[in-house]
Amino acid sequence: MRELERARALLRSTPLVDGHNDLPWALRSAPGVDASRADGFGLDLSQTQSQLHTDIPRLRAGGLGMQFWSVYVPCRLVGDEAVAAVVQQCELVHTLVGKYSAHLQIASTAADARSAFAAGRIASMLGAEGGHSINSSLGVLRALHRLGVRYLTLTHNENVPWADSATDEPAVGGLTDFGREVVAEMNRIGMLVDLSHVAATTMHAALDCTTAPVIFSHSSCRAVTDHPRNVPDDVLSRLAGNGGVCMVTFVPNFVSNALVEWDKVLQDAMAAAGANHRDLEERSRFQEGWAGPPRPPVGIDEVVAHVEHAREVAGIDHIGIGGDYDGVGHLPEGLEDVSCYPVLFAALLDRGWSEKDCAKLAGENVLRALEAAEEIARG
Repeated sequence: MRELERARALLRSTPLVDGHNDLPWALRSAPGVDASRADGFGLDLSQTQSQLHTDIPRLRAGGLGMQFWSVYVPCRLVGDEAVAAVVQQCELVHTLVGKYSAHLQIASTAADARSAFAAGRIASMLGAEGGHSINSSLGVLRALHRLGVRYLTLTHNENVPWADSATDEPAVGGLTDFGREVVAEMNRIGMLVDLSHVAATTMHAALDCTTAPVIFSHSSCRAVTDHPRNVPDDVLSRLAGNGGVCMVTFVPNFVSNALVEWDKVLQDAMAAAGANHRDLEERSRFQEGWAGPPRPPVGIDEVVAHVEHAREVAGIDHIGIGGDYDGVGHLPEGLEDVSCYPVLFAALLDRGWSEKDCAKLAGENVLRALEAAEEIARG
């Protein structure tokens, strides 16, 4: 109990920055909502919403200081349709911030985020998940930056023409020449390069050509849990030289070895049925009628193991948190929704972490990386 109170006090004094929350898409796709409404689809987020992981009361209870709201586009949307979807997602975030302006505030810079936190509001930035959403256009990339997008995840679960995904068959060997142009343009305008979801070859290629810090908005450690969505040690070890940050995620499939094995069984079953395991919504529908083995339980200790491994390999200045709330159906026990961040920090304090190191993990590291990217963009 003492550590939990210390954790809550810590998050009142330093901004907790979460790298990835899929609330915008969860709102867009929630059953029974009207996607044509301009007020957040009619769900009252000032009240607890049991079908979501995220709402204002639980954000406040969790001590969140800044959120990168994911403006996600599924890979089945391509071309102009993908561009339209990501713009709509950006508009939704701005609408939500306007509707709940007593609690949320758009932040365009790290300084804006600190100012919002000091004023008692949750700073809100946007992160575009999936490079297919720019339709191979640097103009669209620049337009997203104008709409408030401050990172682009280079791929999602499938390759884009210019970059390889972690969960697709290799096609270009990392980044093409145009992929390196995308990275260079992101450096020029001050948008963080997000290497979650990309292949290890893409991680290295981006680190080879970027002039600004990179982030992993929601990835864990491959040496702890051997899942292709996680970050290998030879990449983690490069973050110190780059100034980047690996924001450890809570996604059970990425932190639990037992769930990796369970998911392989699911993937085989989907392949036999002609279903696409890489499509998150198709995967969710398939599981509803699947008579496979029971899902293994996952607990907070497994997340802690990833945080501590990332600290060991990348260094204390290069780690953060990216929960992926409302982007997955299940979360580890103890981290079930956005009110639970203090529980994680209490566990770390109980293991002997200093409050200074917890503050770096909470948000100081990623804010420093964002400030560095902004400085490079200013020239």
